[in-house]
Amino acid sequence: MKRAVLAYSGGLDTSIAIKLLKDKGFQVITVTVDVGQAEDLREVEEKAYKIGAIEHYTIDAKEEFIKDYVFKAIKANALYEKAYPLSTALARPLIAKKVVEIAEKVGAEYIAHGCTAKGNDQLRIEISIKALNPNLKILAPIRELGWTRSQELKYAMEHGIPISNVHKRFSIDDNLWGRSIEGPELDDPFQEPPEDGFLWTVNPLKAPDRPQYVEIEFKKGVPVKINGEEYSPKEIVEKMNAIAGSHGVGRIDHMEDRVIGLKSREVYEAPAAIVFIKAHEDLEKLVLTRSELFLKGIIDMYWSKIVYEGLWFDPIREELDLIIDHMSQWVNGKVLVKLYKGNVQIVGRYSPNAIYSEEMISYEKQWFPSDAEARGFIDALGMQSLLAKKVRKK
Repeated sequence: MKRAVLAYSGGLDTSIAIKLLKDKGFQVITVTVDVGQAEDLREVEEKAYKIGAIEHYTIDAKEEFIKDYVFKAIKANALYEKAYPLSTALARPLIAKKVVEIAEKVGAEYIAHGCTAKGNDQLRIEISIKALNPNLKILAPIRELGWTRSQELKYAMEHGIPISNVHKRFSIDDNLWGRSIEGPELDDPFQEPPEDGFLWTVNPLKAPDRPQYVEIEFKKGVPVKINGEEYSPKEIVEKMNAIAGSHGVGRIDHMEDRVIGLKSREVYEAPAAIVFIKAHEDLEKLVLTRSELFLKGIIDMYWSKIVYEGLWFDPIREELDLIIDHMSQWVNGKVLVKLYKGNVQIVGRYSPNAIYSEEMISYEKQWFPSDAEARGFIDALGMQSLLAKKVRKK
């Protein structure tokens, strides 16, 4: 009998997919990759067996997710379209990798997923699978049917497929790096997101009336300490999510361009991501040259774009990482952030690698360029502008 390994979240789409694959004659092996989502993964496993999976794997990948994916994103100041910290986009290639590993282990020829035709995840998962093992065949039972959510719910009820929280208002995709919030109320881009859609962040109006100062220490571009205390990669993200979220920091509401061409209104919560990226970017300004920062800004935008589009395993991402890692060797030091009523303000920074001289910049110190030196660099800087004006006046 044919065997299919299904990337299984326990949600509506992937639960229906088990039944659909079984009806097509497949033995279904389910894989749930733990990247810090809120679900009870023991219940997810039990549900998979109840619907008809012959085998289930739960893989704890939380530490790997932060160390090998999220930390790369921090070093790249990764914000797609200057807003989205790629929380879901970063998790999908890791999930695909683990599912491929299980497929190879059990000798399955097929990998299945529950993505629809409207979203980005179909690209992220399928491109990753093909890059890792092009011999595996890909099944997309939900995409093939093109059902609405109402049709899926009807099918689930007719076939006794257990679906938890059927009547919940929002569809949530979450991991340690961020929380994506979707629902009919959010489809209108002029409508403010309902307060009960947020979980990790308090309403900024109800946040503490006194600011909190937090010191973050970076080593080679990644955070290693908060307020002098060292944490593991997973722990430091969890700690900052709790601290920043308690001050209402990390709510994102923006218009996003999906890979397939649609514009969508997206709402996220990502407290740690917003704080770490902002602090990291500020520390870079202290230690990198003007030319390095200019190039790094271009690289960061491109890195975010290709990861968003599902090209994690494209050689260009690894090549960009080589440049980013080389620059990151200088990104060591501390950043002091002020959290208050939903805002993050950088109020201090220090690095042993700082390209900064208090003596040279201060107006109270004795060093000044001479008058001749000042006239020289002014003339040199403005030369082309003056020549262009003369030529174009003619």
